[in-house]
Order: sequence, then structure tokens, then C-alpha cells
Amino acid sequence: MIIGVGIDVAEIDRFAATMRRTPALAERLFVRQELLLPSGERRGFASLAARFAAKEAVAKALGAPGGLHWTDAEVYVEDSGQPRLRVTGTVAARASELGVRAWHVSLSHDAGVASAVVIAEG
Repeated sequence: MIIGVGIDVAEIDRFAATMRRTPALAERLFVRQELLLPSGERRGFASLAARFAAKEAVAKALGAPGGLHWTDAEVYVEDSGQPRLRVTGTVAARASELGVRAWHVSLSHDAGVASAVVIAEG
């Protein structure tokens, strides 16, 4: 059963400008693993914007309650290339209240826009 669906978009150039202007924002929005590629290099702004959109989509799928922490929703990629969500803390607590047992996530970025769709399944 679908408990919630969230979708969000982020303009990549605007997101990149914000991140450059406020470097400390990265640590407030992302866990370390999200910021780095497997090679250890810093992930590009298009990819980070898609992850940010996914975090917004998670909040929407959960009914957009206040008090969720950005770093309590982590986007990671399986060896197959499929994006996944790992939730902890405030996000896991809200998901548990609603009976969420599985997450589905899709990320994309093209033509200067990053997007994400998240489905919370019970």
C-alpha cells in the first residue's frame, strides 16, 4: 500500500550558487557519504541537487511534518546503480508512525534541473 508520494525539483545553477555562497550548508544537508563519490572526489552539484530534491520529496511523502533533519534521510546508490534511501532519527520515527516499510526513489538531472520522486510504501 502506498502511504505517501513526494516529488521535488531543484534548479542546479541556483543550488550550486547557494552551496558556494554557504559552504557549511553541505554538512547540514548531507551525510559525508552523500558528498563524496566512491573514488573520494567531491560529488558534482547536479548529483547533490538531485539528492537534495529527494530529501524534500521524502518530507512530502511523510506529510511534510516539521522537525525532520536533513541528514536523517540519506540517498545512496547500490552497486547496480539503483538509488536507495536510508532513514534514521527523525525521518525514521515519522516513517514508523505512518507504517512505512519500504522506500522507492528515482533521481534525474537534465537541462539544468534536478528532480526526485519518492514513494513511501507500507
